[in-house]
Amino acid sequence: MLEEVNKILTIIDDYVWGTPLIILILFGGIMLTVRLKGLQIRKLPLALKWMFKNEEDGEGEISSFRALCTALSATIGTGNIVGVATAIGAGGPGALFWMEVAGLFGMATKYAEGLLAVKYRVLDENNHALGGPFYYIEKGMGEKFKWLAKIFAFFGVCVGLFGIGTFSQVNGIASATADFFDPNSENIIHIPFLGDYTVTIVVTSIILAVVVALVLIGGIERISSVSGIVVPFMAVIYFVICLILIILNIKEIPEAITVIVKGAFNPKAVTGGAVGTMIVAMQKGVARGIFSNEAGLGSAPIAAAAAQTKEPVRQGLVSMTGTFIDTIVICTMTGLSIVLTGAWKVEGLEGVQVTTYAFQQGLPLSNTVVAGLLMVCLVFFAFTTILGWDYYSERCLEYLVGNNSKKIMIFRWLYILAVFIGPYMTVSAVWTVADIFNGLMAIPNMIAIYFLSSVVVKETKDFFERHNAKK
Repeated sequence: MLEEVNKILTIIDDYVWGTPLIILILFGGIMLTVRLKGLQIRKLPLALKWMFKNEEDGEGEISSFRALCTALSATIGTGNIVGVATAIGAGGPGALFWMEVAGLFGMATKYAEGLLAVKYRVLDENNHALGGPFYYIEKGMGEKFKWLAKIFAFFGVCVGLFGIGTFSQVNGIASATADFFDPNSENIIHIPFLGDYTVTIVVTSIILAVVVALVLIGGIERISSVSGIVVPFMAVIYFVICLILIILNIKEIPEAITVIVKGAFNPKAVTGGAVGTMIVAMQKGVARGIFSNEAGLGSAPIAAAAAQTKEPVRQGLVSMTGTFIDTIVICTMTGLSIVLTGAWKVEGLEGVQVTTYAFQQGLPLSNTVVAGLLMVCLVFFAFTTILGWDYYSERCLEYLVGNNSKKIMIFRWLYILAVFIGPYMTVSAVWTVADIFNGLMAIPNMIAIYFLSSVVVKETKDFFERHNAKK
């Protein structure tokens, strides 16, 4: 019976995350890029400048930088380390090229999401900001589309509580710590009703649940505060590790770039027929790029709506730097490390094993030290994703039930419980369901992006006319 359920869920997942949704999201980014005249390239230096410069007298709960870090906390996760390796393994080195393409056009989508989030957000008497796709659907498209906004919010709650926010991230943390501290699974204890698990996994589940609880009970202020410290710190550390690897193998870069570009258009010429056609490389790269940076899914604008700003365009620019950092920088560094060291060609390696092998081959450190560094990066990236998705799913729930503090607190404790039991979840259906809900979030959000693209263009034009006039 369970096998049949898994097969049905897999079919649904393949359909939801199939070519139609990828085209819907990718074409949306292309359309916005054309209508905004390549704004994500032209205005990137300004966006990076404003990322660190808070706006004076802005309305909202947290600074633009903290809002960005909250969004990055949910996007920079295991996908940047494991997902890139999976994409290259399935689509060859060329998948990295198409991941970059998805990231480039995704920056335009993320810009539109951030802009609309601030333009249509609601601020109550306590300056409590609530915004995101549910509000720009309802207020931008009209009351008659409120049902679409509620569908998005429902999927957002499900993704946070049952999928990408809890079980998959926590299980990733538990696996990483167990592989490092007890790779041979020697210290086993029995957990009533759950089964036999290593001491490392049990200790990890307890510590993680306690730490997550301490952060989440503090609300958005504490979540953004922790994210504002952990996300930049870990992103910089991971970037430096990759940069050192690339510098040490700098002579191999021209050949690696050639392999990546050739593989993007003719994978068989590079892999010797080990992977499929250009379409396969494109599909794997674009899908992983979208899944990693979440451009088009509608999650990041929920955090953007809390930013202290009066200018929707300004926050849109800051928001798009998240996709730049996530995909153009971090995913590229991971992918280059894998291609430079030839880790993608080693048979029998999957997921994080590919990245670990690349680091062990490319860095002048012992295998144990490298594995430890990668474990720390994985743990912190996954931990911040847990925090970010709690915030997203709480805001979705708040839209559905109103500002009901009792219901929000009950949800928060359920979320903490899900974190605690996450390491013991082994049913593959859990991850499949998470993928399905994640993809379903994108459909109502992208409908709104297409519908409101003229608003984005008009707001952008008006803002820069005023901005240039002040110079």
